[in-house]
Amino acid sequence: MSFEVAPSPILQVPGAVAGPPESPDAAVAWHYGDPLGEQRVAVERAVVVDRSHRFVLSITGKERLSWLNTISSQAVADLGDGQSAEDLDLDLNGRVLHHFVLTDLDGTLWIDTEASRGPDLLAFLRKMVFWADAKPEAAPDHAVLSLLGPRVRDLVETLGIATLPDIYQAVALPGGGFVRRMPWPTADSFDLLVPRDQLTTWWTRLRAAGAEAAGSWTFEALRVAALRPRVGIDTDDRTIPHEANWVGGIEEHGAVHLNKGCYRGQETVARVHNLGKPPRNLVLLHLDGSADSRPVTGDAVTAGGRAVGVLGTVVDHYELGPIALALVKRNVPADTPLEVGPCAAAIDPDSVPAHDEPQAGRLAVERLRGR
Repeated sequence: MSFEVAPSPILQVPGAVAGPPESPDAAVAWHYGDPLGEQRVAVERAVVVDRSHRFVLSITGKERLSWLNTISSQAVADLGDGQSAEDLDLDLNGRVLHHFVLTDLDGTLWIDTEASRGPDLLAFLRKMVFWADAKPEAAPDHAVLSLLGPRVRDLVETLGIATLPDIYQAVALPGGGFVRRMPWPTADSFDLLVPRDQLTTWWTRLRAAGAEAAGSWTFEALRVAALRPRVGIDTDDRTIPHEANWVGGIEEHGAVHLNKGCYRGQETVARVHNLGKPPRNLVLLHLDGSADSRPVTGDAVTAGGRAVGVLGTVVDHYELGPIALALVKRNVPADTPLEVGPCAAAIDPDSVPAHDEPQAGRLAVERLRGR
């Protein structure tokens, strides 16, 4: 299936600069003239970000949750009304194919994901319905906006709701759609799923109430600093959930529940969790900003001329400077000097997972051996 993303009408706002051509964010504003300043506002005040290029689909039917629970990594069978979660679709070998965010509200399960991945995800879901009472459909008549910043609390009246929802909770918006709270990219992050024909109306209303305009550059910089991967950019065709910090149920802000029934790819998830360690870690890299050229997504990360990883999102952060996400071999020490093309790079040591927790499978083996 193909899905052509039309330019957002918000690109007509004075000062809007479209995302780089051929980038996944080309259809929305990359910034509005002050990309680093927009990031600071997102942390200190409140901004609204146009993310209307996200692919949206809906699933109706009485068995929508129990059915999705059997084919995806998250435990959603008992998802309550107004509750959200992150979820993954894995292949038979446990490699990540799709990452998506879902919200169940008033009898409909809403899903949004990357524009480039949405059609394939929808095709897979339709193929897996069989006799279940579940009906996945594309919902191009809905679009996503994001609100970031501590002063979002001042917009409650403008949103027309009684109070802001808690993390992974959602409340309906007057006139259709909903607002849900997410745990990233900042501590105060909210997504609005609204009817597409109301997109400009909501944008204008939020701006008038005090939310400042910020582009997808802001969202990406804060996401990278928060170590949140973007499927297809910070992952490749070998990525398993453990490598990308996606393991954990809803309570752990993850996308893979470790105590649920069988689903495609579960064997790999269980084996790595109980007996092994992921071959790579998703880490934050600090890049040398004085280099003549900037590395790009997909470039090899090398140490002493030897490839040790692959580069994901590269972005300038308002405080950290040029940073990137990268999948790097687990046995590479955090203090290893790295290169990405002509650019020197260093791993942020705080981004390296410890992997020192006791593993149930290993403990069981040791008990059997009498140790």
